[in-house]
Amino acid sequence: MSSVSLPFAERPHPQPARIAALSAAIALNLAVILIAARPVSPAYFTTIRQLAPVALVRFITPPAQPAPPPPVELKPLPPTLTVPQQRPRPTPISAPTPAPVAEGRVAAPPGGDATVLPADPAATNLATAPVEASLAYRANPVEYPLAALRQQLQGTVVLRVLVDETGKPLEVSVLRGSGHSLLDRSAREQVLAHWRFRPAIVDGHAVRAWASVPVTFTLRG
Repeated sequence: MSSVSLPFAERPHPQPARIAALSAAIALNLAVILIAARPVSPAYFTTIRQLAPVALVRFITPPAQPAPPPPVELKPLPPTLTVPQQRPRPTPISAPTPAPVAEGRVAAPPGGDATVLPADPAATNLATAPVEASLAYRANPVEYPLAALRQQLQGTVVLRVLVDETGKPLEVSVLRGSGHSLLDRSAREQVLAHWRFRPAIVDGHAVRAWASVPVTFTLRG
């Protein structure tokens, strides 16, 4: 008589290391839950309220606009009266009569301070302000610019010249051009550097004067 034996599976035994790890994890989770569930003290909320900034909204009232200034009324100035000034007349001074002395000679008049007569304002204005005059030349050399010769330029330049008491030009400006800036510039430079005039005479004295001076550049041949 045969017998049959059935195989039985053996149950695995739990490992000690695995059991320890699971126990540690469960204990850690319980500690976290206990810490989170504990009551919070009122001092914590007071600290939060102190640290939290509070935004304040302030409405700024616009300043009141000032009242417009009153209109200014302009009054005409009273007319000023011009009082004519009278010039003092010079008092004639008679020279002392020399007394005759021995040997037919005449004694010299006694010495004294020189008498200065008041100056005439009209003569003073003539001495300071230049006059308009037609002046004669003492020297008026003109050299044709080489660049103008190459370009076959010609024409007449009218200059306005201020001449001092010695006949020397002080200022020269172009009154009417020739149509060529090269000729205008050359004429101005030559008159200012090399030309000399006879000064204007007013009441026997040389004075400054303005004069219109033509300078002509002409090609010959």
